[in-house]
Amino acid sequence: MPARHIGAIAALIAGTCCLAAAPAGAQGPTAAGGISVAQVIQMVDQAPSNAVARQVLAAYLAGVGEAAGVVVAAAGAACQRPLSLAADDAGRVVKAATAGGAAAATPLIVGDMLARAACRLR
Repeated sequence: MPARHIGAIAALIAGTCCLAAAPAGAQGPTAAGGISVAQVIQMVDQAPSNAVARQVLAAYLAGVGEAAGVVVAAAGAACQRPLSLAADDAGRVVKAATAGGAAAATPLIVGDMLARAACRLR
């Protein structure tokens, strides 16, 4: 799938996702109001011992995953494997991000989902 399509899909998904609640002392969003790499790292790190972080992470990832599936289907993308997303996947992707904590996390996570599923536009 061309990078411009992945970016457009990720931007649509980022616009549909938000955090309903945040753990105490949560990191801030991106300058554009999106979920930041720092926020996702914090949720992933705190989830094993913090019920609120675990719930927020689950809600965020569920929203990202569901929206990605809808947008991929609407875009007519063909994927060799089913789309999948788990906290471990999100944690790996955002912790590997080189753009820093203020970068948007959702496009990185969606790009990884699409790459792992080997998706391409028809």
